[in-house]
Amino acid sequence: MRRALFAITGLAASTTAMVVLKAAPGTGQVAQEPPPGTAPTTDGPTPPVDTEESPSASREPRATRSPKPARSTEAPARRTDSSEAPRTPSAPRTTTAAPRPATRTVTGPVVGNEYGNVQVRITLTGSRITDAVALELPERTAQSEQRSDLVDSRYSGVAGLVVARQSADLDTVSGATATSQSYRQSLQAAIDRAR
Repeated sequence: MRRALFAITGLAASTTAMVVLKAAPGTGQVAQEPPPGTAPTTDGPTPPVDTEESPSASREPRATRSPKPARSTEAPARRTDSSEAPRTPSAPRTTTAAPRPATRTVTGPVVGNEYGNVQVRITLTGSRITDAVALELPERTAQSEQRSDLVDSRYSGVAGLVVARQSADLDTVSGATATSQSYRQSLQAAIDRAR
């Protein structure tokens, strides 16, 4: 609101100053003398005179303006600095680089088997799988924990088979058939949710 008030006040002051300066004596157009050999006329407006002179014509001294016009009695308009000037929205910036695809994570359901539960979460950039993590794997016994480690190291991570194949079509890990199947089921469900 304050900026708008300054803008309106500045506009009013500058308009008033222009009107006063145009109406002030001695600031109008300089009277031009008629060419030699013609009689001056007093009725009607004076026709415009061509200011270009031919090289052979003699140059006459030009009339000068008065040193300074009379000052207005109104207070000068307050000058606003750049922080108070009204701002206009700038044009949107364009970039030459393609926008980065959104990264998101999708979690598959918990799939149970005779050794425990398996749950997989995948990370996607755009539609490409960039990471796979086993959130839950069977660890009831030392043997089930060892099988889970084999499945996890083979399938999960940014360098695992899930990222390499971009699907749940994975080879079964030898000796960990139930855990491999549960992993693939949770993974396939996460892929389906991501679509």
